Amino acid sequence: MNYFSLFKLPTAFEIDLSVLDSQLRALQTQYHPDVIDSKTNNRQSEQMSAVINQGYQTLRYPDSRASHLLALVGQDAHIQDSIYDLDFLDLAMDFRIRLDDADAQQLPSLQKQMQDWLAQLSNDFTQAYHQQDWQSAIDATQKLQFLVKIDKDISKKMDKSSQIDTLDDDLYV
Repeated sequence: MNYFSLFKLPTAFEIDLSVLDSQLRALQTQYHPDVIDSKTNNRQSEQMSAVINQGYQTLRYPDSRASHLLALVGQDAHIQDSIYDLDFLDLAMDFRIRLDDADAQQLPSLQKQMQDWLAQLSNDFTQAYHQQDWQSAIDATQKLQFLVKIDKDISKKMDKSSQIDTLDDDLYV
């Protein structure tokens, strides 16, 4: 299934996430079980809701969006292969160590660095995809997959740090 078509978006890497969000709400409203009449249609509605949610999660993140684009053109066979760029792996592991050692004050800086790195890889993917340089597009996708996981870990650590700060504030009330 082409999730870009489902969400009425152009089949392109760069998408407007606010449009994706509004299309999600529209589709959820359209296929909500309360709107559907019969049991058969209700089951179909539940299945469609699952497809909608999967499509949203796929398009929401750059790594899965890139994978989906490659799948649509039949170039996704080697996406799950190992990354062979040792320089990239060294940099990513160094970043992971810095994240693990970071305190709450360092997290925004690390998040900014990661966002910049993701933006660069997104540009690399876009160029390779448009040039139909499939190996470079796959390489960029693999790296995006690796870094999106670290980016999510940064967000989790920031949320956890924020919760701890809130709990600390509650102790002094």
